[in-house]
Amino acid sequence: MNPSLLLSPPSSHPRPLLLFPFTPNSLPRPSRRRFRVSFPRSSLSTHDQPASSSETEAPNIFGGPKELTGIQPLVQNLSPPVRLATSAVILAGALAAGYGLGLRFGGNRNAAFGGAAVLGAAGGAAVYAVNAAVPEVAAVTLHNYVAAYDSPDAIKREDIENIAQKYGVSKQDEAFNMELCDLYCRFVSSVLSSGSEDLRGDEVETIISFKNALGIDDPDAASMHMEIGRRIFRQRLETGDRDGDLEQRRAFQRLIYVSTLVFGDASTFLLPWKRVFKVTDAQVEIAIRDNAKQLYASKLTSVGRDVGEELLVSLRKAQLKYKLSDELAKDLLMEHKRKLVEENISVALNILKSRARTVGGVKQAVEELDKILSFNDLLISLSKHPDADRFACGLGPVSLVGGEYDSDRKMDDLKLLYRAYVSDSLSGGRMEKDKLTSLNQLRNILGLGNKEAEAIILDVTSKVYQKRLSEAFQGGDLEMADSKAAFLQNLCEELHFDPQKASQIHEEIYRKKLQQCVSDGELDESDVAALLKVRVMLCIPQQTVDAAHSDICGSLFEKAVKDAISAGVDGYDADVKNAVRKAAHGLRLTREAAMSIASKAVRKVFLNYVKRSRSADNRTESARELKKLIAFNTLVVTELVADIKGESSDTPSEEPAKEEVKEVDEDDEWESLQTLRKIKPNKELNAKLGKPGQTEITLKDDLSERDRMDLYKTYLLYCLTGEVTRIPFGAQITTKKDDSEYVLLNQLGGILGLTSEETARMEQLNELQKNVGLPGPYAQKIIKSITTTKMAAAIETAIGQGRLNIKQIRELKESGVDLDNMISESLRENLFKKTVDEIFSSGTGEFDEEEVYDKIPADLKVNPQKAKGVVHDLARTRLSNSLVQAVALLRQRNRQGAVSSLNDLLACDKAVPSEPLSWEVPEELADLFGVYAQSNPAPEKLSRLQYLLNISDSVAAAAKEMGHGAVSVGAEEEKFVF
Repeated sequence: MNPSLLLSPPSSHPRPLLLFPFTPNSLPRPSRRRFRVSFPRSSLSTHDQPASSSETEAPNIFGGPKELTGIQPLVQNLSPPVRLATSAVILAGALAAGYGLGLRFGGNRNAAFGGAAVLGAAGGAAVYAVNAAVPEVAAVTLHNYVAAYDSPDAIKREDIENIAQKYGVSKQDEAFNMELCDLYCRFVSSVLSSGSEDLRGDEVETIISFKNALGIDDPDAASMHMEIGRRIFRQRLETGDRDGDLEQRRAFQRLIYVSTLVFGDASTFLLPWKRVFKVTDAQVEIAIRDNAKQLYASKLTSVGRDVGEELLVSLRKAQLKYKLSDELAKDLLMEHKRKLVEENISVALNILKSRARTVGGVKQAVEELDKILSFNDLLISLSKHPDADRFACGLGPVSLVGGEYDSDRKMDDLKLLYRAYVSDSLSGGRMEKDKLTSLNQLRNILGLGNKEAEAIILDVTSKVYQKRLSEAFQGGDLEMADSKAAFLQNLCEELHFDPQKASQIHEEIYRKKLQQCVSDGELDESDVAALLKVRVMLCIPQQTVDAAHSDICGSLFEKAVKDAISAGVDGYDADVKNAVRKAAHGLRLTREAAMSIASKAVRKVFLNYVKRSRSADNRTESARELKKLIAFNTLVVTELVADIKGESSDTPSEEPAKEEVKEVDEDDEWESLQTLRKIKPNKELNAKLGKPGQTEITLKDDLSERDRMDLYKTYLLYCLTGEVTRIPFGAQITTKKDDSEYVLLNQLGGILGLTSEETARMEQLNELQKNVGLPGPYAQKIIKSITTTKMAAAIETAIGQGRLNIKQIRELKESGVDLDNMISESLRENLFKKTVDEIFSSGTGEFDEEEVYDKIPADLKVNPQKAKGVVHDLARTRLSNSLVQAVALLRQRNRQGAVSSLNDLLACDKAVPSEPLSWEVPEELADLFGVYAQSNPAPEKLSRLQYLLNISDSVAAAAKEMGHGAVSVGAEEEKFVF
């Protein structure tokens, strides 16, 4: 009989077990226990009840021993043959006794037969009672036999079969089979862990072993697994605790998983989970998957950094036993490998970031990284093993993807580790090939990009290269080398350093040497010899030398030129001339380089004159500014160019020039000259005006052709119409200018870079205006309309491309440009936002409220209240970003950048006062404060920064004393002498 038929069915409306949790006390079983193997006192061949252990560590999972009652003790001692003989004797004796008693008291045969029938029936009843008690006695004997052992492992199938044979019963007997099922159910319930515990991994083998020892059939055993599920289901209906629900859900998932493994493929029809408990195939698969992952993960805890082939084979067997897919097994092993590597990384980072780090700290951190590389090499070699198919899935190089260090915030830490390993690899002054391989593997493990890793290697290797180069330079090894190029090439090969990068270092060394030599303003012969020695020993090309001289010597010469220009028309005396000549020739600049520098400075002054001319109130004032431009070119720039070239100048002094011009103004001989003659004066006129001004430095490349033509036209109209003077009563007098102005007009054409053909076209344009009878104001209005449209488009384009700032806007307004109509409101608001953002990122720490809230909005015609809101929004955003940027720059050893970012933070705080800021690593805030304190800031700035970084006075004092903040690997700056 199937014992499941005797068990109560579940509720008529059950809910899916995997969707509803259960209580932890659903199974009436004891907690986990340990067993001691013991044996019964008497021989199993006699089938006597074995004695239990004298000491028990936990309650018996099968309950205590059962007592025999009634005739059961008698039946227990009767073997089947004896019991059969006894039954026959009892029945025969009862019949004989009945027959004798009936014959004796009835006196006839009928009475004898009646007595025999009566006593025979009683004897038959006794015989039946004896035989009916046999299955119960067999069941009790079975129970006591199993319960007598501390460890169910000691139970043998032969002993159970002997019990059945002793009493002449079979396993299909109802009472005996029910006892088998009850024992199996109790055992399975005890093996499965409680809701808060995970599977140990030996449950399936233990249950199968016990099932085989009992000899219970699979259908009966499966019905017991379903019964345990029913118990969990009934307990789930009674629970209301959320945590208990979750534990019961896990218990039911474990039951499904273990049951599936116990019965194997037969579980699909022996275990009707879907029909009985309304669960889906997906839920069953999830239960199997989750428990298989848990068991395999617990198995992986034995995998260390010295994993061997035997362990990998056992892992593969465990995976197959747990019915875990290859993909999930691979993911679990990859995760375990990653955690092992993360442990080494955390230890290494703690060493490098320790404020008490010693000199050997870097070595200790590198040792942790070497452990990672050794582990990685071992995994790669195992993945290429001929028997790799027998190993656990997931072998191969380790990766940090998906782990603790797979984030942008951890990238700086990983770079720090990589820098430490590079520094250690080069600690001996050379880079070994095996270290290159290790660096490539470490880069892949840490997940660094090629550019990031190359930048770190380049930075560290550059310092080592400079150090070795300095040693070779001072020790004389480089000077004594037969081939300087071969020596340098060999040095690059030892360090695996890019020769191109080495050439850049050589150039930097030469530049520094050149800066030292020109510190007194000129290069003497000893300086030239020293520079030549550096150039020869470092194999620096001539074009690199020329470029360095152009930049460094050019900056000094530029200063001399600017001083000469700033002296003005009256200040260009003999001292200035000597200073220019000394700078031009003492710095040993080529004529072309000197002229290029002078041209840049002079053209800036030319443009200032042009700007003032454009912003003049009328045409007369505009022409006067242009006349000043012409005089500056004649009296200053012409002299400057002559001094640069080393030529003598016969240009008369300023006073004679003025007198000569005055004489020309008073001369009336030019009245009859034609226009072409006015534009191109003859030698006689040149002789009267003196030597013409220089034309090598012009504004041809600084102004468009239209702008240059407009300036030329302005002065041409001034020459044609004369100078207008206003007198009282609203009248005006026009003073006709003499033809000497045309000489100046010709010089202006040269300054503007106009050709003779272009000036002739301007003259034709003026004639055209006269021929058509168009009044001057209308002609000017037409020209202005066209230029204004083009200017508006150009200004909007410049703003959109970020090439126009508030300073240039103010200059345009001073020049009379109507920006309010040229620039849309949205563009002006964007320009305001960009201007404020530049203030918050300038690195000065200054914030002028009047400038930002009043002047700039007024210049841009922006609503002040709206502008204030923009400022506040930008300040709040930039405040936190500035702190993040400051920490990042400090980690990159960019101390100046960190100071600038802290100044930006203070500027934002001035706009919108902030509360103290928080950071996950308080030590880095202290380092930031120490770095900022070393930059000699204003006391109020330092005090405010201490408040914003939430630094106590004691920590602030310690940080000021340290001064250098957190020392990162490779951050030490060395000064090399060449």
